[in-house]
Amino acid sequence: MDTESLFLPCVLIPVYNHEHAVPAVVENIIIHGIPCILVDDGSSRDCADILDSLAEKFPDNIHLLRHKDNQGKGEAVMTGIRYAEKCGFTHALQIDADGQHDTRDIPLFISLARQFPDAIINGCPVYDGSVPTIRYFCRYITHVWVWINTLSFKIKDSMCGFRLYPVSKVMLLSKKHHFGSRMTFDTDIIVRLFWEGLDVVNVPTKVSYPIDGVSHFRGFRDNVQICFMHARLFFGMLLRFPRLIGYWWR
Repeated sequence: MDTESLFLPCVLIPVYNHEHAVPAVVENIIIHGIPCILVDDGSSRDCADILDSLAEKFPDNIHLLRHKDNQGKGEAVMTGIRYAEKCGFTHALQIDADGQHDTRDIPLFISLARQFPDAIINGCPVYDGSVPTIRYFCRYITHVWVWINTLSFKIKDSMCGFRLYPVSKVMLLSKKHHFGSRMTFDTDIIVRLFWEGLDVVNVPTKVSYPIDGVSHFRGFRDNVQICFMHARLFFGMLLRFPRLIGYWWR
């Protein structure tokens, strides 16, 4: 079996009530000729109907999965990754459903994954004027904690939902650890994959805030969960301190 046949990427979109934005996102992905896994995370009937119509319109390109109830972004992504493994996909490119990510960068992510098949290809946002100022600066609190918890500056941005995972590496880690199910997921999984020795390839990518104006961030609940996540990661870093220091020379 040749190397190319071992590289089978897909795009993975967790969806929760983004019926206005997701059709354009999907159509902009389909033009790249890559299979797309949509995970409906307990969306409203209106959004579910839109997803059904997309699956009917692109039957050869779209795999539609459903959660009966909303379980959170992290659970939706993991449902998609487990399905990707069953289908034989080797890599899953996660992208948000709200249209904030630039789908024109998909070929770049795929190309880098071919070059670095065991790495995380990690989107690093380049914001336009639509980003809320408070959100822009608050992200740096998480950045600092991630740099502390990895003893490294290798992860330039841990919160961007535009990134490509090696499916087998995520599945292996998922057998040892249950990732945060909601807004902690993106940071939790990339730190823990880094702890497992995966390299991170950072890719600058344009981000705009979102075209449908829907945000599922809930200030108190999600901030409390994020604080607890950073505390757990900090103590995890202390347990791995010698090994993480060794990563400086890899």
